[in-house]
Amino acid sequence: MNIIIMILLISFLVMVHELGHFTAAKAFKIRVDKFGFGLPVGPTLFRKKIGETEFLVHALLLGGYVSFPDDDANSELSADSPERFANKPIWQRLIVIVAGVFANFLTAIFLVMFAAGIWHKLPSNTFETTFEELAPTAVQSVREANFQKGDVFYEINGSKITLPNILTQYLYLSREKDGFVSQERVDKKIADIKKLNPNIDSEKVIDKGVIVKLPKFDDEKTIELTQDQVMGFERYTPNEIELTDNQKAVRDDIWGKTTYKVKIPMTIEDLAFSLADTRHPVNITVLRNEKEVKLPPIYPDKDGMMGIKKGVTEVVYPVRNIAENIEYSYKYIKMNSDMMLYGLAKLFTGSIPMEEMHGIVAVTKIGSDVIEYQGFFKGLLLTAIISLNLAYLNLLPIPALDGGHVLFLLIEKIQGKPVNEKFSETISIIFFYLLIIFMLYVVYNDIIALLTNKI
Repeated sequence: MNIIIMILLISFLVMVHELGHFTAAKAFKIRVDKFGFGLPVGPTLFRKKIGETEFLVHALLLGGYVSFPDDDANSELSADSPERFANKPIWQRLIVIVAGVFANFLTAIFLVMFAAGIWHKLPSNTFETTFEELAPTAVQSVREANFQKGDVFYEINGSKITLPNILTQYLYLSREKDGFVSQERVDKKIADIKKLNPNIDSEKVIDKGVIVKLPKFDDEKTIELTQDQVMGFERYTPNEIELTDNQKAVRDDIWGKTTYKVKIPMTIEDLAFSLADTRHPVNITVLRNEKEVKLPPIYPDKDGMMGIKKGVTEVVYPVRNIAENIEYSYKYIKMNSDMMLYGLAKLFTGSIPMEEMHGIVAVTKIGSDVIEYQGFFKGLLLTAIISLNLAYLNLLPIPALDGGHVLFLLIEKIQGKPVNEKFSETISIIFFYLLIIFMLYVVYNDIIALLTNKI
């Protein structure tokens, strides 16, 4: 049922977008030949003509369109008819083109304000994570850190903890013996081994049975993430070398020892790799009685866990009157808009990998989960965010999207004449099919993510 609700909500947003175009066109007395729900690919499920407009529903419910006589070479409407889109002033055509985007913006505002007015609160997109108690699996460093019930996790390795996954992300990346080390650290371990074992020839293989004095085990560098990496706009890729299976086996065998009797022939470099892979300290600051308290370094286990029970509370804006509704609705929309636009910018710079892009299937699945586990109002807010997303995406200056048509109008205004019709049609068709291919690609990503339980 929740999946059906989410599909209906997304379908509603598509209809709103196209109704924006349709309403603006009618306001300027532009004839609309077709109003299509879905993309004209595959079978048509429904068609009915009402007045001068034919309404259609297509099987591929992933979009919509409004078609004018200008789009039909065989249209009976005369070329100089004032009902044609092309014969209207540029400002009227511009309004018709952006009306769909405007409708999505208005819908997002309405949904947010409606949810705030009925729900009497709005999310701030931040969460408060608190320490509750030690778990039986708590690591020793956590037991010695003097956590107190109610401590609020404030900062980790220099990053503010505004979301619970920030804490989880740092702990996982700082897991004990993660299998990666820097060349700089390996070189240092080689020097340490040579210093303690001058009788070992660094150019030769260390034979089985040789006893090697081991240097002191020390910590690796603290993991530090950029804000983009923390927020998921950029993948964390450490410039380190992965240990071989043999190096990992030796690493586990020598852990905590001062000497090591070689079991299989190896080079000093192999031994150095095994010695270099230890643990990353995690520096946590908590808020205790509204004061910042820096705890001793924490060392997660091999799974990136520290063994505590924590509480997570969403920070919300209270909405008690119309003034607060307007204020916090604006904050909520601006906050999500800023994040969306920044994400789009990172996408076009290649910072976000293509395989991490998702589409309608993922949105429907996530939306249904949100409705099921977080309630209908959270589903409405997600719908508002999707509506904003549709608006921003359609404004991109890409042919086949509204932004592409706006670009052609701007060129027409600058050069004083319309863009060559054959050229604009050809490039729009090319980008339309590229858009279809792209949509199929993200649907493929969605399916893989579903099968692998990533969403």
